[in-house]
Parts: sequence; C-alpha cells; structure tokens
Amino acid sequence: MELKWMLCVLLLGLSWSSTLAQEEGDDVDIDVEDEVGDADETAVESDDAAPSTPPPPRVTYKPPVPTGDVYFAESFDKGTLDGWVVSKAKKEDADEEIAKYDGQWAVEEMKSSRLPGDKGLVLKSRAKHHAISGKLKRPFVFDTKPLIVQYEVNFQNGIDCGGAYVKLLSKTPDLDLDQFVDKTSYTIMFGPDKCGEDYKLHFIFRHKNPKTGEYEEKHAKKSETDLRTYYSDKKTHLYTLVLNPDNSFEILVDQTVINSGNLLSDMSPAVNPLPEIEDPDDQKPEDWDERPKIQDPDAVKPEDWDEDAPEKIPDESAVKPEGWLDEESEYVSDPDALKPEDWDEEMDGEWEAPQIANPKCEAAPGCGTWERPMIDNPDYKGKWKAPMMDNPNYQGVWKPRKIPNPDFFEDLHPFRMTPFSAVGLELWSMTSDIFFDNFIVCSDRAVAEQWANDGWGLKQAAEGAAEPGLVGQMMTAAEERPWLWVVYVLTGALPVFLIVVFCCSGKKTPSDAKYKKTDAPQPDVKDDAEEKEKKTEGEEEAEAEEEEEEEEKPAPEEKQTSDGEDSPANKSQDEGEEEDEGDDDAANKTDEIKDDNVLRRSPRNRKQRKD
Repeated sequence: MELKWMLCVLLLGLSWSSTLAQEEGDDVDIDVEDEVGDADETAVESDDAAPSTPPPPRVTYKPPVPTGDVYFAESFDKGTLDGWVVSKAKKEDADEEIAKYDGQWAVEEMKSSRLPGDKGLVLKSRAKHHAISGKLKRPFVFDTKPLIVQYEVNFQNGIDCGGAYVKLLSKTPDLDLDQFVDKTSYTIMFGPDKCGEDYKLHFIFRHKNPKTGEYEEKHAKKSETDLRTYYSDKKTHLYTLVLNPDNSFEILVDQTVINSGNLLSDMSPAVNPLPEIEDPDDQKPEDWDERPKIQDPDAVKPEDWDEDAPEKIPDESAVKPEGWLDEESEYVSDPDALKPEDWDEEMDGEWEAPQIANPKCEAAPGCGTWERPMIDNPDYKGKWKAPMMDNPNYQGVWKPRKIPNPDFFEDLHPFRMTPFSAVGLELWSMTSDIFFDNFIVCSDRAVAEQWANDGWGLKQAAEGAAEPGLVGQMMTAAEERPWLWVVYVLTGALPVFLIVVFCCSGKKTPSDAKYKKTDAPQPDVKDDAEEKEKKTEGEEEAEAEEEEEEEEKPAPEEKQTSDGEDSPANKSQDEGEEEDEGDDDAANKTDEIKDDNVLRRSPRNRKQRKD
C-alpha cells in the first residue's frame, strides 16, 4: 500500500510541476498592453451573442536610446541608410561577373515582425558580394577602457552558406569606405558564419608584429557550445563581444557566455612566438642509429627448421561420407528453361540454359569429386627470423638542436590593438533576407545591457507574447518531428495506466475456502459496516441459529483431523492406557482435551464448519 501511495503522490507532483512550468513560460517581464479593436468598442452586447475572444497582448515598440557614452549606435528606425556607405568596389581575385559588390541592402521590418515600427538592415540578394560600412563618432583607441561590440542577427530564411559577421575597420590614412573590400584592413572580425555543417562564431583580431611590422590573424579557440540552434530557429539573436584591458575576452549569445579566454593563451596561432626554435641548418649525422630493437646477429636457424612446410595439409583421418554422389555435379542446367524468342545466336552466341542446384544433391551429403578437408600443419613454422634484441647502439630519436628564435618578441599587452574608426559588413551569402539591427560600440557594459533590453529584449517579449501555449508548441514541434507523437502518446498513457493499476485497484480479500485449504488463520471479527452491507437482520438471526445447531454436531473435518483424540471411544481407550502409565500423563491428556473443546467453540472453527 505504501508503494501505491508513493507512486500516486509522484504522479500528482509531476502533473503539478508541468502546470507550473507552463505558467512560468507564459510570464513576460516586459510591459504588455492589451489592445482592443474598434469593432469591439462599437459592438452591441446581447445575451445570445457568443463571447468574443480577447485579442493577444501586444508589445509597444520604442526605439532604443543609448543611456551613456557610445562610439557607435544604430537602430535603423529612421528607415534610411543615412550615415552608411555602400561599397562600389570590385574584388581583384574574382571573375568579372561576380567581382562587383552589387548585393542589395534595404532598411525594412522583419517578415514576421511582432513589433510594428522596428526596422533593421536587411541583406536582400543571394549569391552576391555585399559591403556596407558606417563611421564611428570618434575612433576607438585601445588604452584603459574595455571594448564592447554588440548587434542582432535574424536568419529569416535560415542559412545555407554565408556569414553575418562585422568588421571593425582599422583607422588608416588610406581608408576609403566607397572601396570597402575583403582586403580592407580591419582590427577585429566578430560574428556568426556557417557553411554546410560547419557552424562558427568568429573572433579574430589582427596582431602587429613589433619587430617586422607585419600583421597576423589570431583566431579564438572554438566554442564547445552547440551553435546549431542559432542558425536554424529563425529567431533574433544577440551577439556580444567583450574585450578587457587585462587581455581577457568574453563572447556572449543572448546575454549568455558561450566562450571566454585570454588573448595570450587562447588564440591560434599564439600571440608571442617561442623563445627557441629548431636549427634549420642542423642535419642528422649519418651514423645516428634510431633503432631501439635489432635482430640478434648471433642467432642461428635450427637445423630441423623447415621453411618449405605448407601451412595447410589434407586431413588423412577424414573419410568420405556414405552416399556421396561422385558422378553428379553440384549444378545442372535448368530443364524447364526455354530459349527466348528474340535470341539471336549470331549476335548473342550459343544459348545455354541457366544453372540450378542439382536436385539429386539435396538428399545426399554431397556431389562431385570428394576431397579431403584441409587442416593446420603441425610442422609448419614459416620463414625463420632471428629474434629481436635491444640495440646497443641506440641513440634515440634525432632532433635538431635548439637555437634562439631570431624573430622572438614578447607582447604582454595584445589588447592594445590598432585603433578602428568604422563598422563594416563585407559578406557573401547563398541565402537572402539576413536581418541586422541595433549595432552598438561602447566601453560601458551597463550601457550595452540597457541597449539590449530596450531592443532585443522587446523582440523577445513580443515573440513570447505571440507564441502559442504549451499545447500549441508541442503540436508545432510534432509537425516538424513526427516521431514526437509516439513520445506524446506514451507520456500521456503511462500516468493514466499507473493511476488505474496502483490507485484504483484494491487487494482482494482471500475467500474462506482459501483459509480452509491452506489452514491460514482467519480474522475473528469482521467490520460492522461490511456485515451490514452483506446481510439483513433476519439473515443474521438465521445464521446465528445455524451456528448454535452446528456447535452441537461434530464437523466431518473435525472427525478426520482429531481422529483418536476427541471421539468417546478413543477417550475411553486413552483413559485406560493413562491409568497404567501414571497420573501425570492423565492430567496432561485432560488438559489437551479441554484445549480442543475450546478450539471447537471458537468463532474461527465455527466459520470453517459452516463453510
């Protein structure tokens, strides 16, 4: 019983927790306004009219405004590309047909926007080069303040192969945004990129070698987080890069850290080269022996070693089975086969019937010429080889000697990168309608978070308010993945089955016949409620009279089980024997007879006699 109640409580707890989860999923942190249409205001109420369904809550959009000092902030809510420069350049290493940066840009709302008035920058063309950039209010200089770059991306049509990353264009004298191309100098590249099944979130910075003055790209280690959802769910995601003066960095998606590290230890290739390198002019000596083991030169092949012995030999003890058909072949021509009517012997050659298994061989142990089976040759040893021994001249694996690295330098502050003065998008995509919004470059994390709450946070609230309930989400998921229907059926049927089995089914009381057969003790008193339900007062009186009559009559079973103990004849015989054996035995026998009489008068025995 305890197990049943525990299972019932567990099932009720699971149902309660799922209800709470659904209620929590429906909560929205952003203020939501219930809008009622004009038709509802002018509608005439009547008793017969069906109750109208209230309209879904709607989030009111307000353009985000920076709450502090920023280097760059763009929400595109003015509806134009003012302040942005579309590149008119051509790629130098591409064919003339695809060399132009002629991909189209537009400022518009998302296709499935839940926020009327919220606009963004949209990459409109597919399979074309796109390049656009915007100037910062003032160049960002890497000194004592952190760098925070943040923007939103929505792959409205998914993404097959393409990028949605931004480039922070370096401040150089020759920077021309009209000629922005892939080779334009940049300081940092950051953002999502995907082609095939390769999902990336780039963080690349160009480091200047202090000795040579050359730049080299340093790539952050790959995140261990599965990025697949961000490219396939067609939702707006927030990408944030935080770079600190102590060389630490964080990469966040939707305000959750998915990658972090240090510029000195978590970039590839490393910022600082090794202090020593292998001497490129060092060569291995001719007498250098790298063999740890060699054949024993003193070993001699034994005289009885036979290298020509075969590995397999016929089994001489084998005997041909009785009934073997030596004259019959294993396969014969099909006697029922007919040459096709269109068979041309000049073109197709002489026609032959297809081969089938010989029916005579089915009942026989075998057909054809019998050969002894092959077994392993016990005398086979193979080609003799001298045993191996430790090489006394072993010198280890040769490596070139180490010399000081002539290009060695130590940059302990890679954060101090080249200043940048513009934000650019230079992209190629096989999918159109990539939506960008709410770019910000600043040094105050609180400013970036507030900007995110005012922009991306509103989108999340609007999408959450418009999303269907738990049942609707489950139905939508099952349409995309039909195998979920099996999970739903099992999940719904299992609790019902367990409740029926463990909570509704009771343990049956054993019948009186079972007690009688097994001699198990039977309860002396029954519940008054059960007695009242089963019989009337008259039946109780009749049963009481039957019990009194049966007390006076010995039961048949009683006679069998107490034969030689309770009958008068046996009592007399026993008394005679007891007198001869002694007074003590007689007294003991008298006590046993009294106990038997008490048992016969007990309600339990009366109940058995009645049955």
